[in-house]
Amino acid sequence: MKLGQTIVLSTLAMLFLYCGTSDKKKLESYFYSFDGTKIAYTDEGNGEVVMLIHGFITDGSSWSKTALKKSLLDKGYRVIVPDLRGNGKSDKPKQRETYMDDAEIKDLIALADHLKLEIYTAIGYSRGSIVLAKLLTQEKRISKAVLGGMGLDFTNPNWERRIAFANAFSGREKPNEMTEGAINYAKSINADIEVLGFLQDFQPVTSINELQNVQNEILVICGTQDRDNGSPEDLQKHIPHSKLVLVEGDHNNTYKQENFAIEIMDFLASEK
Repeated sequence: MKLGQTIVLSTLAMLFLYCGTSDKKKLESYFYSFDGTKIAYTDEGNGEVVMLIHGFITDGSSWSKTALKKSLLDKGYRVIVPDLRGNGKSDKPKQRETYMDDAEIKDLIALADHLKLEIYTAIGYSRGSIVLAKLLTQEKRISKAVLGGMGLDFTNPNWERRIAFANAFSGREKPNEMTEGAINYAKSINADIEVLGFLQDFQPVTSINELQNVQNEILVICGTQDRDNGSPEDLQKHIPHSKLVLVEGDHNNTYKQENFAIEIMDFLASEK
């Protein structure tokens, strides 16, 4: 190989490595929230902004291979996916008080501030929908929102299912038939059991009255075999500008599927 060819190839290789590193840094980012907690997020694409909010015992990467995220990027949306505090690459503080007083809601508002968002759509699934419901009562920049995989039960501050998971993850009670599978799964992926207990102890609660005052256009979407968190029909009835869609699936797989993505993409494209 001639000296000139070697120099050109070396230069191209260096440029490739530089560009790859630059893209990765742009994709995976961090910021420091209202109390100094480091929150990780990814930011991909250009266009209208959509924020995806993940569920329990997982993080933002759970959206990575879904039909929904692919569809959003293919259709020209900018997709922002945070790891909620205590999850993924975000900080996992060991102090109970760092999860109190709707800290996760404050993080998401701080993220929107950090990115200088003027308006965005938010999509939650499972516990992500619980977080999003509360966010809707405080964040004025959300245009449309999707509450996925959730019924009405989270509006009850004494929801037995939440309390059972909080007690099991905190170690206050032994795992039972309801909670044992979740505990075992969390251990299998080396999740922080103590932190997950905090997240259940201080999970946001949005009252029915608060839901009735939400003025955003909302899609409630749930799998036909998903009833662990109450009735999605009842949830939709309490949100004024909302519609309900049921798609085939259970709680653990509905959000990954093409039918889920199609319904949400149609909702985002629709006019009031």
